[in-house]
Amino acid sequence: MSLILAIETSCDETAAAVVENGHRIRSNIVASQIELHRPYGGVFPEVASRQHVFDIVPVIARALSEAGVDWADLTALAVTAGPGLAGALLVGVNTAKAIAWSRSLPLVAVNHLEGHLYSNWLDEGDRLTTAALTRPTLPELDAAGQAFPLLVLIVSGGHTELVLMTGHGQYRRLGATLDDAAGEAFDKVARLLGLGYPGGPAIQQAATSGDPTAFDFPRALTTQPEHRFDFSFSGLKTAVLRQVREFGETALPVADLAASFQAAVVDVLIAKTADAAAEFGVGRVCVCGGVAANRALRAALADRLPGAVSIPPLFLCTDNAAMIAAAGHYRLHRPGPTGLDFDVEPDLALPVEA
Repeated sequence: MSLILAIETSCDETAAAVVENGHRIRSNIVASQIELHRPYGGVFPEVASRQHVFDIVPVIARALSEAGVDWADLTALAVTAGPGLAGALLVGVNTAKAIAWSRSLPLVAVNHLEGHLYSNWLDEGDRLTTAALTRPTLPELDAAGQAFPLLVLIVSGGHTELVLMTGHGQYRRLGATLDDAAGEAFDKVARLLGLGYPGGPAIQQAATSGDPTAFDFPRALTTQPEHRFDFSFSGLKTAVLRQVREFGETALPVADLAASFQAAVVDVLIAKTADAAAEFGVGRVCVCGGVAANRALRAALADRLPGAVSIPPLFLCTDNAAMIAAAGHYRLHRPGPTGLDFDVEPDLALPVEA
């Protein structure tokens, strides 16, 4: 049996988790900093780093306690090495190195994006809900030889990418955002509409009472062959800005603007993903990242994509350490533990095949 303690501090969540055999969550603790950063309308890096220092030890202690394990029970450690905020990453990495050295435990440096991807391999162990039980688990499909290749849509605050996964740790990037990521666009449009931070939940809430057809916002599908699977959301953001300015002193129809913007983002994500799934003949699409928590996107993925779709439960869409442990489990077997001389990499890219 493998028991991995993972640490995640890439942005504004201090998280630790214990995961068994790469998929069964024994504990998953997240200390959120949303209220600290809300006055700034976004994450304040120095504030985030300092708060990680305060939270990291009690979060790890609680993760071990809730998992019912002690240091001697652990197989290895996993920690996010990037991408993310340099100062925030350093807190988690230095803590993990100190534990690994003092406890003589193997340590695996994990890419944050790969962690999001592996959130699709997780279940809640004995705490599985009825809804989670109906979600196909990829480890079972792996054993039957049915999982690969599969298509992954990573959609978060800083990243929007389509990745073809041909095996564990084997990726081919098909496309990425040419400008703003989807989550970044949500945050910026939320500010334009006066909805506050974080933008994703605020837009979703406002859109519930709005008409998604009220405004015909552009869908940038970038149909040129070299950008067929790339995304672009800056034009959509600018279109919302122009529409807001047109209203001038008139009261904004915030709900309609939010619903129309959200519909445009969802349409682009679905269209690109469906195109890539058809092109590469995959039998399954996995979706991950913070924007995967959006209700409109989840509904559209279920209704409009052919074939099987795996989406993590909401608590695994946002940053957490369980996903880092899952990715670390597979990294521990290939290519193996990471030497303690590694450094954080704020701009670390997903390791892809040439």
